[in-house]
Amino acid sequence: GRYFIDRDGQLFRYIVDYLRTRKLILPDVFAERERLRVEAEYYKLSDLVYQLSSNKRLSLTPLASTATPPPVSPSYGANGYITVGYRGSFAFGRDGLSDIKFRKLTRILVSGRVLLCKEVFGENLNESRDPDHGQDDRYTARYFLKHLQLESAFDNLQEAGFRLVGACGSGTSCGSGEPLKPGIDTEENRWNHYNEFVFCRP
Repeated sequence: GRYFIDRDGQLFRYIVDYLRTRKLILPDVFAERERLRVEAEYYKLSDLVYQLSSNKRLSLTPLASTATPPPVSPSYGANGYITVGYRGSFAFGRDGLSDIKFRKLTRILVSGRVLLCKEVFGENLNESRDPDHGQDDRYTARYFLKHLQLESAFDNLQEAGFRLVGACGSGTSCGSGEPLKPGIDTEENRWNHYNEFVFCRP
């Protein structure tokens, strides 16, 4: 019931750390970057290979005593974009506008590179509508979240180093003559809306 992996044991610690956190964290002085990239290729960790192959590395040049040190950025994963969108309506109460809620969400949609989406949202990501399971090095617009907490999704993106770069929204005012599904409020149905937020990790 045990497995023997005939690879470099010293470098394996960085592989394990990456699998735990999905972040590449290396010592300030690390001379085996290329060897670690080969190890990442062996374990088929394409996102880690990308990070190790990237030319965007932190500068380790000592700063002059008069210079102001630049802000240190955490070692996040690959750069890219994730779009978060939601369909919803304004939920009217019994007293009309006096009891209105800010929004009523039906689903939070996620699109982007599969590896990035999984890194950011983890187990909260619902892949049931995505037909291409198991292919991580691709893009999809078929994911949605298992919860309806928009602010929580934004927190996940911020913690992973993403920043909001764009947003758009649309709304419809439906005619009153259209048939409604059972349980749908007439006023609520008149004010459906869809919003999208584009996040980027540079």
